[in-house]
Amino acid sequence: MTTADLGLRERKKQRTRALIADTARRLFTERGFDAVTVTEIARAAEVAQKTVFNHFPTKEDLVYWRLETFEDELLEAIRDREPGESVLAAFGRFVLVPRGLLAEQDPEAAEHLAALTQMITASPALLEREQQIFERYTASLAALIAEETAAEPDDIDPWVAARALIGVHRTLLDRTRRNVLAGRRGAGLAAEIRSQAERAIARLERGLGDYAIKP
Repeated sequence: MTTADLGLRERKKQRTRALIADTARRLFTERGFDAVTVTEIARAAEVAQKTVFNHFPTKEDLVYWRLETFEDELLEAIRDREPGESVLAAFGRFVLVPRGLLAEQDPEAAEHLAALTQMITASPALLEREQQIFERYTASLAALIAEETAAEPDDIDPWVAARALIGVHRTLLDRTRRNVLAGRRGAGLAAEIRSQAERAIARLERGLGDYAIKP
C-alpha cells in the first residue's frame, strides 16, 4: 500500500470518527447521555455498532475522546520546557492558554458549551469516567516528574506535585461548569477563569516554584 493510500485511509478513518462523535454529542445533548444507546448512535450515523466501538471503546469515550489529546499536550509542554524552568512554570503557561469552547467567543459556541455542561453534570456515569481520566492524568504526570528528578519509587514528592497541578485544572473546570450552569457566558467568563488560574498558580509558586527545575 502506498503512502497516498495510507493517507487516504487515515483521513477516511478520521472523518468516520468525527461523524460518530458529532452524532453522539447531538443525541446526548438533546436527550441526555444515559438515555441514548450506542445502537441509536450507530443508526443515526449510518454505521455499524461494531464501527462505533472500533473508534470508541466505551460509550463514555464518545464524550471524552479529545481529552487524550489534552493529556499528550500537557505532558509535552512539561517535557519540552526550557532548562532552568520548573514544572509549575511550564504547567502554568500551558493552563493559561484558552482552549475548547470556552475560548470561542460566538453565541453558538457558548450555547454548545452550556448544553455539554448540562449533559455531563447530569450523568453519574460520565462524572465517574471523568474521575478515572483525571487519575490517569495524575499518574502520567507523576511518572514524568519522577523520571526527571530521578526520584526513588517510594518518593512522595512527584505525586504531591502532580496532584496539586491536576487539582488546579479540575478546580478551574468545576468553577467553569458552575458559572455556565448559572447562566454565565462569553468573554467575561473566560477572563474570570484565567484570573482564577493565575491566582492558583501564584499560590502554588510558594510551595512548588523551586521544585523539579530542569537542569
